Amino acid sequence: MGLIQNILAVIVVLGLLITFHEYGHYWVARRCGVKVLRFSVGFGKPLWSRVDRHGTEFAVAAIPLGGYVKMLDEREAPVPPELRDQAFNRKSVWQRIAIVAAGPLANFLLAIVAYWALFVVGTTTVAPVVGDIASGSPAEQSGLRSGQEIVAVQGDAVRSWNDINLKLVAAIGASGELTMRARDDAVSDAREYRLPVEAYLVRQDPPRPLQTLGITPWQPSFPAVLGQVLDGEAAARAGLQPGDEILTVNGSPVDDWMGFVSAVRASPGETLALEVARGDERLDLTLVPGEQTLETGVSIGYVGAGVEPVEWPEEYRREIRYGPVAAVGQSLARTGEMTVLTLDAIRKMLIGLISPSNLSGPITIAQVAGDTARTGLESFVSFMAYLSISLAVLNLLPIPVLDGGHLLYYFAEAIRGRPVSERTQAIGLRIGLAMIVTLMVMALYFDLMRLW
Repeated sequence: MGLIQNILAVIVVLGLLITFHEYGHYWVARRCGVKVLRFSVGFGKPLWSRVDRHGTEFAVAAIPLGGYVKMLDEREAPVPPELRDQAFNRKSVWQRIAIVAAGPLANFLLAIVAYWALFVVGTTTVAPVVGDIASGSPAEQSGLRSGQEIVAVQGDAVRSWNDINLKLVAAIGASGELTMRARDDAVSDAREYRLPVEAYLVRQDPPRPLQTLGITPWQPSFPAVLGQVLDGEAAARAGLQPGDEILTVNGSPVDDWMGFVSAVRASPGETLALEVARGDERLDLTLVPGEQTLETGVSIGYVGAGVEPVEWPEEYRREIRYGPVAAVGQSLARTGEMTVLTLDAIRKMLIGLISPSNLSGPITIAQVAGDTARTGLESFVSFMAYLSISLAVLNLLPIPVLDGGHLLYYFAEAIRGRPVSERTQAIGLRIGLAMIVTLMVMALYFDLMRLW
């Protein structure tokens, strides 16, 4: 069931993002007088199609992971003399630039609208209150204390752990100090804390912003009650079910969920005797955790089960909501922040600060899409907005075969006063294809390694 949900979620997300992207090309092309021959959602044989009054065929094809807009173009096929003024290649260079740029801009617009909707509807998050501070860590050295609420990172206000993680990820590669402002309670003044770092998060896979600083977020005590059990994993094979409460492991009482997690992590491949409460029943079950190897080489136990959520105390909950007008500014700011973060991540990957193993391909995208869909509409829309920004940024990179590569040629044409030679474009096409194929193979490889 989880695999099917992942596949459906990624089809919905990518289908929507790519359709919106291609519609941007289509909409501007029509306004520039270009005849659009086909607007296809998906690749391959059309499952459904119709032709509108302008002669454009709209189609839904069999392979749902993509789409395209085919325009009248003398470089691709002969064009009748009476239609040449509607050919893409006959339009001015600035019209061609507008048509090509419209796809990525449509993705930025989609992200802005998605964030605007989230800000207007409102989101509920938990206050970024510090739980444990690791001994000897940068957080302890700065004087940061358990129970304090972090209100700013690097001079920027934050209201959630998600905000904090975004600010910290943006600081990858930093050496010297990271600054945080924190307060003891809602009425006290915030103080500044300086956390010493050296090559912060460089080449960590995946980056662990808070753990590296020695900060563990505060959370309420979770009883050892299962909220979910994954099909085919150790917990399911042992007969555990959602709603079961773990009472003892090998005869030792389990106080909370982390107590159960610690016992599992310490016992890869070993047989654990569980006493379980299921309603009014008491059951004795045998659990054999699977084995996972961390990047440090340490093996830990894994059973494929999650905890049942509990209600957070009201004083730790924060609602983030804006009016329709104020939400416009907030959505623009969030889109800009995520765009800069994406560009900075690409830059840092190129200079070696971020490991290439952080590249994600279709498998990881499907997993995250499925996970966010199961978490709720808020998480799903937020993920879709970020993926839309990523798609826009990647398409604007100056790599031939991408929109950014075409824009590079057209801007060169605008400056030089004549088109880039076909020979140069053909060479660029081969280089661009090689780069894209290499990136796709790398992303798929790292996907499979994470899955394995």
